[in-house]
Amino acid sequence: MEQKLFVYNSLTRNKEEFKPLNPGHVGMYVCGPTVYSDVHLGNCRTFIAFDLIYRYLLHLGYKVRYVRNITDAGHLESDGDVGEDKVSKKAKIEQLEPMEIVQRYTIDFHKVMDIFNALPPSIEPTATGHIIEQIELVKSILAAGYAYEVDGSVYFDVEKYSQNNDYGALNGRKLEDMLNNTRTLGGQDEKRGKLDFALWIKAKPEHLMQWPSPWGMGFPGWHLECSAMSNKYLGHQFDIHGGGMDLMPTHHTNEIAQNIACCGKTPANYWIHTNMLTTNGQKMSKSLGNSFLPHELFTGEHALLKKGYSPMVIRFFFLQASYRSTVDFSNDAIDAAEIFYKKLSETARKLASLQQNALTAVDEETDKAINGFCDDCYYSMNDNFNSPKTLEALNNLSKWINSYAASIRNSGEITAQTFERMKKTYTDFFFDVLGLKVEDSDSGDTDELMQLIIKLRNEAKAGKDYATSDKIREGLKSIGFQLNDNKQGTTDWVRI
Repeated sequence: MEQKLFVYNSLTRNKEEFKPLNPGHVGMYVCGPTVYSDVHLGNCRTFIAFDLIYRYLLHLGYKVRYVRNITDAGHLESDGDVGEDKVSKKAKIEQLEPMEIVQRYTIDFHKVMDIFNALPPSIEPTATGHIIEQIELVKSILAAGYAYEVDGSVYFDVEKYSQNNDYGALNGRKLEDMLNNTRTLGGQDEKRGKLDFALWIKAKPEHLMQWPSPWGMGFPGWHLECSAMSNKYLGHQFDIHGGGMDLMPTHHTNEIAQNIACCGKTPANYWIHTNMLTTNGQKMSKSLGNSFLPHELFTGEHALLKKGYSPMVIRFFFLQASYRSTVDFSNDAIDAAEIFYKKLSETARKLASLQQNALTAVDEETDKAINGFCDDCYYSMNDNFNSPKTLEALNNLSKWINSYAASIRNSGEITAQTFERMKKTYTDFFFDVLGLKVEDSDSGDTDELMQLIIKLRNEAKAGKDYATSDKIREGLKSIGFQLNDNKQGTTDWVRI
């Protein structure tokens, strides 16, 4: 089965066949968190999406160098190069060293990613660990004539850059429109142009995080770190650059300009962006009280939640939408995801002990259908990492696996090759590609409860109380559980 992977490229706004620069190898850079506060759910959604992409590329056999940075310096409160550094501000409020803030929130971020079963990146560099590289990058941009220094600060000259390059290539906007929609420079502003952005910022004496440079004591601009680190670990040009959609208009636009200015190349061939989260149709916002921290979702301790949900249910919920789609939180939507996840999880649990019956005459139609569902898992993921369609394909395989596990159908009706492919495909995609786990809290308790209910039903049947027996069976079916009485006199159950 030969298939090609197609990826939506934000830069060209087209779905394109994925062709890595180095056959068999993929370089991927994803903008990581700024570690000054608890990781928010938008971050989780983004990093779970790129975990899916990372996992699938590995599954296809690519050797992937996945770089995800930690922003621990240089990210100001405003994209306009004003305000305090977010980490420094937090450190002042809590009367701690900035690196104490960085350490605490970096550890918390890693814990949350581990809870969601996200694989760690190949390299996780920090801004403070690459000050030298950032200074060298500023020197290169100055030497190329695309930057200027003013009293210890260095700014990128957007209008000069735009004379030979399309500054709005990623966000699809024209320079004139951006200039018209940007505030007029104040009399105290050092910048020559309204769109110019800081590469290096002169530090005030009280600024907690500052380093020596050719232009005096200062700190790097936020956009600089990603260019410096992607260049160092992936080269001047690599395959995939990603992050949240909110990074497109400024951060990623400026990264492209920096890279072209110093290296003459757009840094990445494919730009991938995740969409935002909403709650009951409204954009998530702290001020509206409709945003969630991960632990609030797990415990249910939030005014808008009626109960807590497991990490795998939340991961599954995210996977039910394309990474490019808006994800809307509601209790009903997460409840539906929980039911669907538990159904597929029960199937995954049965695979280890599932054995094929003795081969009979092959039902060619069934054999073809099962192979088709296996193919669909790949077709779906190859269509721009379409996880919702992949889950549909797994659901179709799940129905056959459950029917064989419950002896509703004879597994000898398909070839041994198809039987093993069915098991392997389900296992590979459920665990390795989608990154799901069978949660202990769900497995044992549910099975023990179902066995008790089956025992009560069997006692009712033995006493010829068929009305109660049927009532139990139909009641379970109405809430998503189907009982199957086998020829051997036993009863199995599956989620439906």
